[in-house]
Order: sequence, then structure tokens, then C-alpha cells
Amino acid sequence: MNTLLSRILKNSGYLFSATGITAALSMVQGILAARLLGVTQFGMLGVITMFATVVNKLASFRMNELVVKYVAQRTAEDDHRGAATVFKAAVLVEGGTSLVAFAVLMALAPLGARYFAHDPATTAWFRLYGGGIILANLVFESGTGLLQIADRFRRIAFIQVGQSVLTLLLISAAYWKGAGLFAVVLAYMTGKALGSLGMTAAALWEARTRWGGGWFRLPLRGLRSQWRELARFAVSTNLSGTLSLINKDSELLWVSLLRSPTEAGYYKLALALANLVQMPISPLPRATYPELSREVARRNWRNVRYVLKQGSRVAFAYTAAVVAGLALLGRPLIAALYTPEYLPAYPALLILLAGFLVANTFYWNRVALLSLGRADLPAKINFGLALFKVAGVLLLVPIWGYLANAGLLAASYIIGVALAVTLFYRQLKKMDG
Repeated sequence: MNTLLSRILKNSGYLFSATGITAALSMVQGILAARLLGVTQFGMLGVITMFATVVNKLASFRMNELVVKYVAQRTAEDDHRGAATVFKAAVLVEGGTSLVAFAVLMALAPLGARYFAHDPATTAWFRLYGGGIILANLVFESGTGLLQIADRFRRIAFIQVGQSVLTLLLISAAYWKGAGLFAVVLAYMTGKALGSLGMTAAALWEARTRWGGGWFRLPLRGLRSQWRELARFAVSTNLSGTLSLINKDSELLWVSLLRSPTEAGYYKLALALANLVQMPISPLPRATYPELSREVARRNWRNVRYVLKQGSRVAFAYTAAVVAGLALLGRPLIAALYTPEYLPAYPALLILLAGFLVANTFYWNRVALLSLGRADLPAKINFGLALFKVAGVLLLVPIWGYLANAGLLAASYIIGVALAVTLFYRQLKKMDG
């Protein structure tokens, strides 16, 4: 087997094991929360958690991607001082933007409670969950990127599993006590926050191990010749991430705003079940991106093509089998585990599975473009998709509700992936000359 592919599969294996355990634990968490809260409050839970995610990502420059590309590049050139300086710059920028996101969330929480949860009394819950998560994730992305470069995937996996175990224990306690929405929100916030802090601590230890205790005192002027390139990459990934919020990451907010928290509850469950399809695939981009960046830096185009082709074959075989299983067993699964009250989620699940099949097969579409240094292309694709998605949401969701939103999300996946893959191979052909 190709050594590059072997390394990717090994690192993916750590993450897959963690993702598999985490997905199972998350499913149990979701079942307990859904049965405890009922459809409407289950939808409100999704709105509260997604609102925090959206605000945090608005200020995010996806520093993990910048760290993976440029720290790996400096490391490959044996410029360890430069690698440490890039990481320091990433930490400073991410920390600053996270504090901005915290202030924005505190200010916008009353609007989130009024218009998305349709209950101003939940303002404190928006602030509690969102504030805790944002502060815990202060430099999380930069840290995760460094752990990826250092091949610390086993460490990442361990922290992810620990976070899920803790969250499940807290939600189980809330379930057996018959507690309400506030207790569930607190449980999710505590588990996720401690997991993020653990990842950050591991990354800072890794930085000290690699570059010594004085890495944070290195002057930033060492990046003077590369500032423009770094800034362009960071802004492009931020723009891409912001547009992705509209296309993929704000689903429950749209449904709850234009329809109701009850429909958001149905849609939250459909998304949760559809995400089972991504369970073993989701680690692959993280494991693939550092390796692709190294191979691109070495101009080893044969390895690049081989890894992507083989990866797509494996991803399609798995995804097609799971999609077929969920399509056949989805209804009895929902009725048995979540109660028949949640059965309206099944049609949305079927629609979502079509988009996830395409997205999984070409899971590498975005990171492949990033490895070529073309962060602008995913941003441009997401801009076009954002226009399509917003127009579709405003026209169709008020009439057809969460089913229309599911259709728009599936279409966004299919169109976006097709464009990204086509552009990647065109760029690769030019570079391979």
C-alpha cells in the first residue's frame, strides 16, 4: 500500500475510533435529551447550541487550516523558528477574534431568544452556553492544527472520547432527575467546554515540546515578507466559513425563525441521524489535509491523485451501504428510540441522505484546494451557494418548512462538491504541467 495512504488511514483510524465512540455516545445523549424535553424544547436546544456556533464561526479565521498549511510548510523547510512564529501569530489572532465573538454573543443573545427560540426568557441560556463555549475555544482551532501536524491524532481521539463520556454522564443525571432544558444546556456546555480546554492544553504542551518554552516570545517581524499571503489565506478561509454558515451550519436557525421550534426539533433529529453517515468519513479531511500539504510542497502529484482516488472509492462504498440501511430502517428506528412523536423527521432524513452521499464520496474537495493554496476558490463557491441558499430559504421554507430546508441543504452539497472537484483537477493539471 502507498505509504502516504497508510499514514492517512492510521491517523484516520485513531479519529475514526474516537468518532465511532463519540457518535454512539452522542446518539444516546440525543435520545435521552429528546425523550426528556419533547419535540419543541428539543428544537430549542438545537437553536441555542447552533446560535453559539454561528456567532463563534463568524469571527473565526479557521486557524487550524492556516496552521496546518504554513507551519507544516516551514517545518518541511527545516525552519522551526518560522514555524513557531506562524503558530504564535495564529494564536494571537484567534484569541482576539474569540473575544470579539464573546462580546457579540452577549449583545445578540436577547435577539436570538426572541426570534429564534421565540421565548425571551431563554436569553440567559443563550448567554450561558454561548459564552462558555466561546471562551473555552479561545485558541482551540490553532491548537488543533498543531496537533494534526504533529500526528497527535491518538491524543485528539482520547480527548474527544473523554468529552463525550462526561457529557453523557451529565445528561443521564438530568434525565433520571427529570430536569428541564436548562440542565441539558448546562450539561452540553460543561462537556464541550472541558473537552476544548483539554485540547488547548495538549496543543500548548506540544508547542513547548517542539520549540521550547520561549516560542511565544519570538518576534512577529520574522513573518514580515509573508504577512500578505497569510492574511489573504486567513481572510479567504474566514469568508468561506462565514458563507458556509448560511449554506450548511445555520439550518435549525432558519427553520425556527421562519417556522417554529417544533419543526426545528424534527429537523434536528433528521440532521443527527443523517450525520451518522459521516461518522467514519468526518476524520478523513483532517487526516488527509496535512499529508496533501506536504505532498504538494514536494510536488508529488502522483501521490496526490492516488490518495484522493482511493479515498473516494472507500468512502462511497461505506456511505452507500449506510444510506440504504437508514432508508429502510429509519422509521422504526425513530419510533422505537425517540418515540413516534418524532416520526415527521423521517422524510427530511431521506432528502438529506442524497446530499450526504455525494459529500462523503468527495470528502476531500475543500482540503484539496487548500493544499494547493487556493483558499479563495472554496470561498467563491460558498458565495454562489449562499445566494442560492438564501433565496431558496426565503421563498420555500415559509411554505414547505423543514422539508424544503432539507432539500436546499442536499442540493448545496451536491452543487458545491461538483464545482470544487472540477476546479481542483483543473488547478492540479496546470500545476502538473
